[in-house]
Amino acid sequence: MDRVYVMQLVRSFQVGELSRRNFLLRASAALGSAAAANLLLSACNANPNPTAPPVLEEAAQPTQAVPATAAAPTTEAAMGTEASGQMAMVEYKDSDGETLMGYLARPQGDDPKPAIVVIQEWWGLNDHIKDVANRFAGEGFVALAPDLYHGAVTTEPDEARKLVMELDMAEAVKEIQRGIDFLQEQSYVAGPKVGVVGFCMGGGLALQTALAEADLGAAVAFYGRPLTPDQVGQVKAPVLGLYGATDQGIPVADVEAMGTALKEAGVESEIQVYEGAGHAFFNDAAASYNADAAKDAWPRTLEWFRKHLSA
Repeated sequence: MDRVYVMQLVRSFQVGELSRRNFLLRASAALGSAAAANLLLSACNANPNPTAPPVLEEAAQPTQAVPATAAAPTTEAAMGTEASGQMAMVEYKDSDGETLMGYLARPQGDDPKPAIVVIQEWWGLNDHIKDVANRFAGEGFVALAPDLYHGAVTTEPDEARKLVMELDMAEAVKEIQRGIDFLQEQSYVAGPKVGVVGFCMGGGLALQTALAEADLGAAVAFYGRPLTPDQVGQVKAPVLGLYGATDQGIPVADVEAMGTALKEAGVESEIQVYEGAGHAFFNDAAASYNADAAKDAWPRTLEWFRKHLSA
């Protein structure tokens, strides 16, 4: 893959020199698949102006989960209970014995709770994604956010594009599956099924995990690249899709086509498109945040997981 050429395609698309169709055609040829081009397109539409200053963080050192107090959500979007439980970076192994890392947030106490894998945006495992995991813990879920970039975190769009392009999406799905395995092995996790929720790039990966993981209890995709109608027959879990009507990278027609195909395939599903909301509407640390959409999407997500992950 010619990374410089792909970066030029991304820039040309973002400044309007390339149409969406031409970008996908050229990126598919350069990356070797339409799926990879679509995931890159979804990532390209993430908010390029996060409010935090640019920084490239090192991963925190892994440790055993210890009592801690979660950082307060940056806006009202959190709605729900702040986590006051056990939060830490943890280590676990992939199928080859290599060490993986993730951020684990647990409610207080050792009683088994339903579990969720929280999948990052293209920025990496940043404070926003950790805060989302904390919010789930505050609502009674065990939440694991895998570090798919293996330590890299950025607020710079150019760096985020590089990280996305270097990420093997098939391997990322396998790491998510290993996160599911890790959760199922823990005594504090209830039930045989685990859920996944993802945002932006992570939303697309949540849907891809729904194709691959037999033990998945439910999937929630926030503005993730929609599955194509010919893929939905492979979906192995109920799907909730949450999208913005003005998302420039994900046409509503594609979202609606996925919704129709899911229903025709007999997959339990719900698709919600928010008028006036664009890409990354749930990210309350970004200019793209849409309070009305976020405040509706959060309780929908909790209800979906409570319905499908009950032991």
